[in-house]
Formats: sequence, C-alpha cells, structure tokens
Amino acid sequence: MSNELVPVLTKRWLSPNSWTMDTYEQLEGYQGLRKALGAQPDQLIELVKASGLRGRGGAGFPTGLKWSFIPQGDGKPHYLVINADEGEPGTCKDIPLMMADPHSLIEGCIITSYAIRANFCAIYVRGEVLHCIRRLNAAVQEAYAKGYLGKNILGSGFDLDIVVHAGAGAYICGEETALLDSLEGRRGQPRLKPPFPATSGLYASPTVVNNVETITSVPYIVLGGSDWFRAMGTEKSPGPKIYSISGHVEKPGQYEAPLGITLRELLEMAGGMKDGIPLKFWTPGGSSTPLFTAEHLDVPLDFEGAAAAGSMLGTTAVQVFNETVSVPWAVMKWTEFYKHESCGKCTPCREGTYWLTQILQRMCKGEGTAADIENLLDICDNILGRSFCALGDGAVSPITSGIKYFRHEFLALCEKNAEDSYEAFLAGASA
Repeated sequence: MSNELVPVLTKRWLSPNSWTMDTYEQLEGYQGLRKALGAQPDQLIELVKASGLRGRGGAGFPTGLKWSFIPQGDGKPHYLVINADEGEPGTCKDIPLMMADPHSLIEGCIITSYAIRANFCAIYVRGEVLHCIRRLNAAVQEAYAKGYLGKNILGSGFDLDIVVHAGAGAYICGEETALLDSLEGRRGQPRLKPPFPATSGLYASPTVVNNVETITSVPYIVLGGSDWFRAMGTEKSPGPKIYSISGHVEKPGQYEAPLGITLRELLEMAGGMKDGIPLKFWTPGGSSTPLFTAEHLDVPLDFEGAAAAGSMLGTTAVQVFNETVSVPWAVMKWTEFYKHESCGKCTPCREGTYWLTQILQRMCKGEGTAADIENLLDICDNILGRSFCALGDGAVSPITSGIKYFRHEFLALCEKNAEDSYEAFLAGASA
C-alpha cells in the first residue's frame, strides 16, 4: 500500500481552463477511451473487478461486480445512469469535480457504457447547481464535436448518446431507484427491490447506476492498470478518494488522499482546527453517518475502518465541529433536514422524522423532559431497518450516536427544564 499524496482524480483541477477539451486532451484526456475501445467489453469489466474499485457514493459496493450483473444477450437496451444528485449535508465532492474536470466524467461514462454495452447514458444532476449543469452540457457538446460521442465513436462501431438531466432538488432522488423514477418523469420515490436496477432499471431495462467519482476513476484504471490502482489505499479499499472537509478547520475544501488516511492527517492538510479551538465531534461520511469524537482521530477512513469503529465511510463528507457547538442543536438541525426531505412513502420515516424533530426542537428550547431521551431512542429503534429506503436509517444515525457519546448534553437540557419546573412549582405553592 502507498500513502503518497499524489493527485489522481484532482490532478487537472488547478490547470488553466481545466474544464475545456483542449486542456483535457493535453493532459492524457481520452487516451483511456482509445485504449478501452481496443479491448473487449468483458475484459474491461474484469479489469475494474481486479482493481477493487468500490462505489464512491456511500455504499462501497464493488463496481466491476455491479457491472457484471447486467444480463447480456437479453435483447433489451442497456443504460448507464450517473448519480450526481449530491444532496446530503456536508457532501460536496462531485459538483467541484464536474466543475473543474467534466471531461473525466464523460470519458468514464463512455468507457463504462462500452463495457456494459449501453448506448444511452443519463447524468442526473441536482437542479439547483445551474453552473455545473451548464458546464457539463458544454463539455458534452465538445465531446460530440470531437467524435467521442455519437455514432461510430473513433471508428469503433460503438454508438453512445449522453444527456445531462436536471433533477428538481429532492434529496430522496439520491436513492438510485427514486432517481430512476424521477428520470422517467414520475415522482421521485424509492422502488421495491427486487427487481434490482441491473435487470429492471430505467424503462424496465438493465441499468447501472454509479456515482460521479466512481465513474471518473475508470479512465485512470484503464490507463494505469489494476495493480497501479491497488498500490494506493488499503487492501480491501484500494485507490484514491476525495475527502470533503468542512466546518471548523482553517482551510475547508476538497482533499484527495489514499483511502485509509486518518482525520488527524486530514486536519494537518486542512491547516488544523480553526482558531485553535479543540475538536469535539465530526462526521466521517456526511450527516447520515454516526458521529465520531476526538477519540476517533486515528480511525482509518476506509470502508472497513469506519465500520469497525461504529460508523460508515459514506461519501467522505468530513464535517468538523469544535467545542463551541451543542450536539443536541446540531442533531436537531440535521433531523429537520431529514423530516423535510422524507418522501412520505413509508410510515416509519414519514411519521418518525416528524416526531424526532418535535422532541429535539422542544429539548433545544429548554422544554425537554428526562423521558425525551428514551423516547428519541425508542422512535429511532422503530425507524432503523424498518423504513422503505436508507433515508430513515440515515436520519437516526446522528441521534443515536449523539446520545451514545454526549448523553450528558441531552440530560443537561432536561435537567434545566426540571429545575425550572420545580422552581415554578414552589413559587405556585407559596402563592
């Protein structure tokens, strides 16, 4: 394993006009595509399998294995869908990537589509990021003009069309089947699985849904090979990763590093804690992952390391909070988001996030009771594993982990209310 911080995914970001075709082609752009078109589709699938590339959208599912699930010779059209919805608090890696280097995503889309034998690709982008959508559309048009898209790409006989689709800004559409429903013009709600997208996805046809960063990694694997890719990161979580660091750090932003780096090392890269105020808690992968504390500074931030410590790697959205932040307040703000973004399809999530929000808001106003903490945990228990999709599970993660590590802060809110109530009782009795 190599821990050298050599830029791979971000190597073009600081180049002048990095988003243009001219800059991209000067820096190895579309060379991976030319190499890929000289191979058989199944060889590319095996190459990605051998590289150990895992989904960068949160779940960490092996990418090559997902591609291999697409049935061949079934007589149906195959589709590639790119999940660029990116709506979770703290998650901000894909939009900068598409802004700085859109052609790396487009090249990855072409190679992936060739591998799974798809002739249509849709890039589903969060609708609010108009600047990103415009830049992607411009890059797609450049690719058509150069012959990298359209009919008979580079004389290979392979055809591909790419469409950039603007979503309507619903967090639930980050769930792959809700995204597919949205693409088809329906309300974005998760589908029952099985059937899975691999056999019945977009328009009931075999579909691969992958994250932006996942597909952007593909051209580098084609050019460098699986052994080169595995030389970075860890054995079970190989390759480079973009870590989005926000919050109380001196230099928030995107930091590329091999999987397995620790927060201690990331904080050094980000200039340390802002104003020198000590770390209190942080999220390893966005607001839907269980919280970590200062005791977890040396947890390896790969899929296995984060899970072993009781959280998830998620989208590597590292939100850092110092000692000035109230944990119940932060948890309440996240829960308000999940309550607002619940699609309402299933009762545990629809009703549970509502009641969680009500209790947390009351507690943060100083009106909580000692029973509220157990009520929160009980509601979380009725949501976890019982909601239709992962939104419900994500909503309870900051609450249960917040109470686990900072129960005293929740109790303090309740005790304050208890003292005020007792004083009011005494005042009323004396009157």
